[in-house]
Amino acid sequence: MYRRILVALENGPADETLVPHIGDLARRLGSELLLVHVADGWAARNFEQLKLAESDEMKIDRAYLETVASRLRSSGLSVTTLLALGNPPAEIRRTADERQCDLIAMTSHGHKLLGDIFLGSTIEKVRHNTMIPILVVRAGSGNTRSPFPGREGKVAGSE
Repeated sequence: MYRRILVALENGPADETLVPHIGDLARRLGSELLLVHVADGWAARNFEQLKLAESDEMKIDRAYLETVASRLRSSGLSVTTLLALGNPPAEIRRTADERQCDLIAMTSHGHKLLGDIFLGSTIEKVRHNTMIPILVVRAGSGNTRSPFPGREGKVAGSE
C-alpha cells in the first residue's frame, strides 16, 4: 500500500511522537522511509544562489537526520535521508513528488485558527497542493516512545 513514506522531521520534540508511529507503520507494511528535514534559515534559503558554506544549523540538522535514520535502520527498516533547503511546504511537496512517495507523514502542534494565521501551517500548505495522502500525528499524542532511549525531551545538537 505505502511503499515509500516521506517523514517530515522538525528536529524537535514533536519528532518523538511521529518517529515511533511511522516506524511501526513501516514495519507492518514493509515500507521504505525517506526522512526529510527542510532547513529554512537565511543560509539555507540562499545556499545555492550565493554559493555559501554549510551553516552550523544545517550541519546539526544533517547529523540529526542521520541519528534518527541509524536508530530506525537498527530496527531493520530501510531508511534514506534528505536535508532539503528553502521553503518547508514547497520542499516537502517537491520531494514527495520527485521521490514518488505514497504517503507524507507530519506532526501537528494543535494551533488554533489564530495560531495558524500568524504562524502559518506547513500541513495546510502541503495538503492543499498535493494529491499524496498525508498522515498527521498530533505532537505529544499516542505512542510517545523516544526514538533515542535516554534522550527524552532532548534535541540533537542541543547539549
